Amino acid sequence: MPNKNNNRIGRIDEEYRKELSQIISYDLKNPNITGMISVTKVKVTTDLKYAKVYISILNCKNIKETMEGLKKSSGYIRSELAKRINLRNTPELIFEIDDSMEYGAKIDSILKEILPKNND
Repeated sequence: MPNKNNNRIGRIDEEYRKELSQIISYDLKNPNITGMISVTKVKVTTDLKYAKVYISILNCKNIKETMEGLKKSSGYIRSELAKRINLRNTPELIFEIDDSMEYGAKIDSILKEILPKNND
């Protein structure tokens, strides 16, 4: 039985990720939120009380200000999410920076530095 619940949570995670991307990209009108924000992953707790929203921010003027803006807008984002996804309760949103893309780019640049030297 636990496997069935994991699949459900996985589907909810993915559905939330899609909807949050839409809401943040198109519906959010907060001047403090700058740059291109992508929702990379959403992890909902099994009781559906909390959802960790991992975001990647590119071309941002001020990442700290953008994160504050997202936190301040979380009530609005959550109510929009409730309208779009019909579940008994909508989780509280916790925004986290996902720097895996940045990390990947850093590794790429290190590899590019190393590899030409090995080809000699």
